[in-house]
Amino acid sequence: MSQSPHAVLMINPLGFNPNPETAVDNAFQDAAIADAAERAAVAAEARVEVARIAQGLRELGVEVLLIDDLPGSDVPDSVFPNNWISTHEDGRVVLYPMATPSRRRERRADVVEALRERYVVSDVVDLSPMEEDALYLEGTGALVLDHTSRVAYVARSGRAHTAAALRWCSAMNYEAELFDTVDTNGAPIYHTNVVLSIGTEFVTAGLESIPDPTERARVGARLTGSGREVVALDPGQIAEFAGNGLELLGAGGRHIFALSARAAAALRPDQRAQIERFAHVFPINIPTIERSGGSVRCTLAGIHLPPRGGAGA
Repeated sequence: MSQSPHAVLMINPLGFNPNPETAVDNAFQDAAIADAAERAAVAAEARVEVARIAQGLRELGVEVLLIDDLPGSDVPDSVFPNNWISTHEDGRVVLYPMATPSRRRERRADVVEALRERYVVSDVVDLSPMEEDALYLEGTGALVLDHTSRVAYVARSGRAHTAAALRWCSAMNYEAELFDTVDTNGAPIYHTNVVLSIGTEFVTAGLESIPDPTERARVGARLTGSGREVVALDPGQIAEFAGNGLELLGAGGRHIFALSARAAAALRPDQRAQIERFAHVFPINIPTIERSGGSVRCTLAGIHLPPRGGAGA
């Protein structure tokens, strides 16, 4: 089983803008934009940045399935599909319970069908009814998955409820590693993938963001015990999205570590050298998208499904 995918799903957003609904618990996010002209300019620039990510990854040999927003849809965060959908090597597609009503509109049956046309989809597991019980689990924002060891790392928050995470782990045959995090203001960090990324041979981890020393030691030991080298990030680097990267497989099976230019700039030279022992660091400049409190990893829903006809993805 491969830790990192050869392909990603991306959404080309029509109405991207910082979402006031999600700003309640996302300290990384800018304020909402009131001026209509500025909103239109920001939305247009987000499309430029999405195209930049897609083109850069394709040039490195990563397959990108880029799907446009539906016209007329009011989905300001649609650029972050990894929160509502995940795909798995056994052919399962999972749909997730989202914490805010505007984000629930991002779930799209036609996106699942687009995946089905290209990949083997054995089952669709729809967890969205948990929204009725206010049990939220926002995809691979909430779940950072060690696919090879089958461990799901989950930072508890309003977007990652313990009961929902345990239900997911039971369904998907993963073991849960649950812990609490805090940002520099002492509030829970909204998504696990802001503080942790797991590659094939390394992890980037903001262990200092875990306030409980017992939990911090346990999570650190588990990461080290997986056989990977731990690149430790401090809270200041987490605030610059340095924890929000994703390892992908490019041409010839080359490991690519995609992250934002802002995140890469926050890495110390020794940390970047650590990562580059295992993967090609690919920084992408996306300052507009980062205004909504997510970075490069959030824009990429890894496609782990088997390709149709056995062709490489």
